[in-house]
Amino acid sequence: MLVCSCNFITEKEIEDTIVGLLDEDCWQLIVPAKVYHAMEKRGRCCGCFPNVVDIIIRTTEQYHARRDSTDADIFDFMTRLRQFHEENRRADLERRRKGHRAA
Repeated sequence: MLVCSCNFITEKEIEDTIVGLLDEDCWQLIVPAKVYHAMEKRGRCCGCFPNVVDIIIRTTEQYHARRDSTDADIFDFMTRLRQFHEENRRADLERRRKGHRAA
């Protein structure tokens, strides 16, 4: 099924890309921009992104259902997710601070 008519990307291509990303690091955070970047494409109208998010969720759930994950793996993922969140929060605060000084 065609998901992105701007780039002519099918659901199967998106699923394969997601699985490839998960094979590299099964606990990474995958967002539509990351999927498109991996396919060397870019969102144009981005109207497909809600569908891509649904495909990411479904494919990731299926991927992990086929895989045995231990509590240690899940804990490590949550730690990495918290670190990612904190790094982005700090970067946002820094950008706001710099933007405020420039005004």
